[in-house]
Amino acid sequence: MAATDPQAHPKGTPVPGDGLDAARMPGHWLLARLGKRVLRPGGVELTRWMLDNLALGPDDRVVELAAGLGATARLTVARKPGSFTAVDRDPAAVAGLGTLTAPGAIETTAVRADAADTGLPTGSATVVYGEAMLTMQPDPAKRRIVREARRLLTNADCRYAIHELCLLPEDLDQEHAEAITRDLGQAIHVGARPLTPRDWVTLLADEGFVVTAHRRTPMALLEPRRLIADEGFGQAVRIAGRALRDPVARRRVLQMRRVFRRHQAHLGAISLIATPAPSQL
Repeated sequence: MAATDPQAHPKGTPVPGDGLDAARMPGHWLLARLGKRVLRPGGVELTRWMLDNLALGPDDRVVELAAGLGATARLTVARKPGSFTAVDRDPAAVAGLGTLTAPGAIETTAVRADAADTGLPTGSATVVYGEAMLTMQPDPAKRRIVREARRLLTNADCRYAIHELCLLPEDLDQEHAEAITRDLGQAIHVGARPLTPRDWVTLLADEGFVVTAHRRTPMALLEPRRLIADEGFGQAVRIAGRALRDPVARRRVLQMRRVFRRHQAHLGAISLIATPAPSQL
């Protein structure tokens, strides 16, 4: 199901961030308010690559961490896994995810919980993935979330996937990395802390995973071509129209795009597929 399907956000369901001042709210919820549904750094193309490489089947019990607006959730249940659980700590997001419908007899559940402490039973999943959420966490929180994914995955054939922002190149100096992080935080009003591709792999390895596949794409979240590819032409036009009618939102979106363009040589999107390390089983 395309991310632009009208059922992707049923009428009357609250959007996360409703009621917050557009000048201060996190950038991803501002974009959601304008109608953007794909809020991943590599767009729907990299999400589809991730799902393809997770090779979901009818025996899989899938958990999505920080499921947000449910765009990826709908792509996942369309692949007919055995069950699907969406986890998010935002009550509005959970309310929207609770309306998720799946083909056939697929069991779907929405749980309000933190990604680092889902409350789900140990070993209850065969596939866990999360997108655009580890980037927003400091290192200790990143590790707690990956550790929670590892707790849910206890068999050798289990898979874990991430889709995140990355810093380029691998040897980017610390001062430059800190400047990018600072600019991102000022633009999106969330503490973004992306890692280099090598550091993302190391993070997963430190917490008991072996990376088996990876892919990088440009980070072009607010570029017209990516916007149309992710949302469809009609929805992209509607998003632009809403931004034009809201001066505060327009200034915020233009600021975010300026920062993304300023650092485009050093920002990318990355997805990693991993399995539990044999020594950790």
